[in-house]
Amino acid sequence: MKKIKLLHFKLLNYWRLSIAQLRFFQLKTVSKMIIFSMLFCLNLPQALANERPEKPNVMLILTDDLGWQDVKRYDIDKPSPFETPNIDKLADEGVLFWQAYSPATTCSPSRGAILSGKHPVRIQRTSVRGGHPPLPYNQSSPLISPWMKGALDSSEITIAELLQKNGYKTGHSGKWHVGVAGTDIPLPTEQGFEFSKHGFGAHKRMQDRTKEFSTTDTSEPFYLDDKGFPFDDITQDGLDFMEQAKNSPFFLFYSSRLVHTPIQTRSEVLLRKYYAKLGVEYPKKQDVWDEQGQQNAYYAAMVEMIDHYTGLLIKYLQQTDDPRWPGHKLIENTYVIFTSDNGGMEQHTKEIITDNYPLDKGKINAKEGGVRVPLIITGPNISANQQSNVMVNGVDFYPTILSWTGTQKQAKQILDGADLSTLLKQDPTDQNLVIDPWTGKVRDTMMWHFPNSSMQSTIRIDGYKLIRQYEASEEKATLELYQLYKNGSKRVDIEESVNLAEKMPQKAKEMDQLLQQRLDKLNARYPYLNPLAKTPLPNKSKIPTVINHGIAGENVWLTYKNNGAKVVKAELIYTTNGGVRGEVWLPITMQHKDGKVSGTLPEGTSHYVFNLIDENNFLISYPEAGYQKYTKVFASKAIPVK
Repeated sequence: MKKIKLLHFKLLNYWRLSIAQLRFFQLKTVSKMIIFSMLFCLNLPQALANERPEKPNVMLILTDDLGWQDVKRYDIDKPSPFETPNIDKLADEGVLFWQAYSPATTCSPSRGAILSGKHPVRIQRTSVRGGHPPLPYNQSSPLISPWMKGALDSSEITIAELLQKNGYKTGHSGKWHVGVAGTDIPLPTEQGFEFSKHGFGAHKRMQDRTKEFSTTDTSEPFYLDDKGFPFDDITQDGLDFMEQAKNSPFFLFYSSRLVHTPIQTRSEVLLRKYYAKLGVEYPKKQDVWDEQGQQNAYYAAMVEMIDHYTGLLIKYLQQTDDPRWPGHKLIENTYVIFTSDNGGMEQHTKEIITDNYPLDKGKINAKEGGVRVPLIITGPNISANQQSNVMVNGVDFYPTILSWTGTQKQAKQILDGADLSTLLKQDPTDQNLVIDPWTGKVRDTMMWHFPNSSMQSTIRIDGYKLIRQYEASEEKATLELYQLYKNGSKRVDIEESVNLAEKMPQKAKEMDQLLQQRLDKLNARYPYLNPLAKTPLPNKSKIPTVINHGIAGENVWLTYKNNGAKVVKAELIYTTNGGVRGEVWLPITMQHKDGKVSGTLPEGTSHYVFNLIDENNFLISYPEAGYQKYTKVFASKAIPVK
């Protein structure tokens, strides 16, 4: 009898049977129970139609260079002139994170980390352009950027690939930028996206940003819609994909070109609006905008443009019936992640773009302005109008999406992010619900490594943040220590203005040691000293001197003279497609002993370069590596294989 009552309760809740049908449970004869069973089966299809589909949709909106202070809802200290009503409304529907971070300080490594679920150091992509021999920023720079991969390796399993195997339709629209520069290979369609359209959208470069404005003439490629915004093919491609895929669970990776340079807008009305709002006489500041702060009218218009296009995507979900769930709209069973690939770009050449204040610095720098980003997440079982100070990262999206969709990762697959699904469902303010896959404990630590343009590594532990700045000196690096928060959310110094390294040397040392442990675990590469630098460098006179080199079949060798500093490592940097745009260069370790290095050329090698690293961290490249600015190739300075 108890089992019957329990079944009665479950049916009442799940199958929504009528009271008349439920009375059959009171009948004891076998014949009437059979009649009930038949009636239940007749009602089953209708009952199932009322149940939420097990596999929800997911839309990841990844903006380009949108800063933490560019979204109106993130206003603190000084009011922002930018208007983002659609993004603000999205925040009302879900969780807004105040301490969200990008995986890297620039777009390409962040995108690769988000798509692969792995730290940029693990996928060997720590900057924008790679896949070439180690080079200094210019020949006289004291530091040389280390080698990194030129693309997200095709062997990496993207989130799209796993979702596709789980029955999802997968789509990408807009920017890619995780492939080889110049070719974008491997393409999205080779890494799990069955639908993919590249494009620049309404942000396609204008020859003259002061004149080439759009009109309402629909024959124009960027005609103005009824709201005065230019048509954007990136957004339309995203809408087209969802329309085509809505009969199945779908994943859309919407990757806008906004608000990256060039700083421009095709909407004159929108531009004039911000001239007036900022109190600038139109049309001054046409060529270079040099006013400090968030005072660039062109950029302000761009921010409102990405807000508008975000609104179009959300509006589609809100107004479109869900074919898999009759009587409901797509938005009711769709998770939406809105974020940026890195912090805001404060200045480009002579033009001031935006201001991340109170955060310091911006894109390309490991300080807070370069890595802290807006992040809003909405969806089924996520409470509305929530705000969180829990520290999260873009690399967390991958395991979170796996949980939402019931998708299994592959055996032995490594993911560096934390699953946020429990946090979002139960209590977005509870840090204890985020488990660090590195330690298996509550996460309190994040690490970044950018051994390229800014030459920095950094680690945050609870409210403290350590920045290691690589230097061309015997010290090799200097340390900066800041306390951002106290007790998780009480603001102390998010400006990173008070360096505590000298006041708290032991804490700085301990954090630096943990940083090093994590970097070692990922086999990180570091900047080298440049022997050709004009700056006087210690031990420069001791670097080894190349004497000769040669090739015999597949074997290559090089001899050198030891001038006081031992060679501690030797590598061969090679390519199989030298001399063409989109060269891919890779390193292999060489044997070194008694003034000679030797190794075997990989099959198909077209060009190669020897690299020697001495005990003082000088990199001796032979031949001297060079980058041909106009042809975008490196092979002209390398040794060809005849």
